[in-house]
Amino acid sequence: MRKRIITNDQQHTTAPDQEWLDLEALAEVEITSEDAAHPIESALLLGQSSGWRAAGPGKQTIRLIFTHPQQLSRIWLSFVETEVERTQEFVLRWSADGGQTFQEIVRQQWNFSPLGTTSETEDYRVDLSAVKVFELSIIPEINGGPLLASLAQLRLA
Repeated sequence: MRKRIITNDQQHTTAPDQEWLDLEALAEVEITSEDAAHPIESALLLGQSSGWRAAGPGKQTIRLIFTHPQQLSRIWLSFVETEVERTQEFVLRWSADGGQTFQEIVRQQWNFSPLGTTSETEDYRVDLSAVKVFELSIIPEINGGPLLASLAQLRLA
């Protein structure tokens, strides 16, 4: 029998093995802001691990605009918060018409607690055809306040 000891709150900061899309080659990214020490590439590109962080507080948007429409079957994202207790909300949306209209994929809230839950990892199986724009909006604290949004990793397949 094989066994291993695990903790109740594992930080999944590495995406599972998958043939992920090469976002650097396939898409242009638009963001509302970014901390120069934590650029968006750190969350989107394979082999990066420091993640993205907003430069200012409040709602933030990360938008991927694909050069050619993409078929998406999987969305994997990871958030890590080790310092502040807060309730975050994020929304995933997509557009087939270049951003004229959007369809919501999921709206999710998560409670972070430095003494308990410090990471959120979501793995969605989807069947989206002809995706021209993919968008992630993050409200770092649903009750307001001067908190910064962050994203450890986002992977699409």
